Amino acid sequence: MLTAYPGLPEFDYLKPQSLSEASQFLAEHPHDARPFMGGTDVFVRMRDGHWTDKYLVDVKGLDGTDELTFDPSTGLTLGAAVNMNRVIASPEVNTHYPLLAQAARTVASYQLRTRATIAGNICNASPAGDTTGACLVLDARLRVHGVDGLREEPLSTFFLGPGQTALKPGDIVTAILFPIPPRGAQGHYIKLGRNALSDLAIVGVTALGYPDSSARSGFRFKLALASVAPTPLVPTEAEAILADNPLSETVIEQAAQAAMNASSPIDDVRGSARYRRLMVRNLTRRAVTEVWGRLR
Repeated sequence: MLTAYPGLPEFDYLKPQSLSEASQFLAEHPHDARPFMGGTDVFVRMRDGHWTDKYLVDVKGLDGTDELTFDPSTGLTLGAAVNMNRVIASPEVNTHYPLLAQAARTVASYQLRTRATIAGNICNASPAGDTTGACLVLDARLRVHGVDGLREEPLSTFFLGPGQTALKPGDIVTAILFPIPPRGAQGHYIKLGRNALSDLAIVGVTALGYPDSSARSGFRFKLALASVAPTPLVPTEAEAILADNPLSETVIEQAAQAAMNASSPIDDVRGSARYRRLMVRNLTRRAVTEVWGRLR
């Protein structure tokens, strides 16, 4: 019996001894080499013929990529090779960044999460990435190793389009850096899929709220939308409505409407653009109401 997916194409597997060696090789082969961490997307896309790389450069375990540490003064350092189940089980993450654990728990199955990484979820630059919204509202930064050494990239300017990022040839994300969340912060992620488990998001809404006496409402909210624009979307007008007006069901509805208006989804096999826009409104209202209830 013929199969549409006969197997992986041939490729060379490389295991460099340092990040410098890995960056140099990747920079010298910008069109046919790819850094390799968990491989949960790499192997699928190579199998399906979407990626035709000749070299996979294994960077797991190099110079802190397997590190998960928390410092009460600086925040969380999450190595790029740390798998999602380890994030979900981390006491530090659950105590200080429960939104991150909640988002990671919605990704695929337990078995896949033993390989999948949050850094990989980010670097794929999929508009439907489940953990990207939590990273955005938590003000994450990326630690990147390139041919010129280490630097940091803010996540807010990292995404350029579907599958496109600010990374340059030779760049390797080694860690995600999370600052200490605002005091009293509460977060919630709602994912709409075709089934309860393992599906890509048709729409995803992440909300983080915290007390702020400088806001007219007494609170600040950070929002991020998944699967409704070419890149993960931050609906700034909706955030402003929630900060500038005393919170009520009416104000939350206005913010949800603004989030819907900011979205620009497409029609595909998982849902129409119209359905996605309406669900942005509904899920934003639900997520903000949930967070507001906890803040009160």
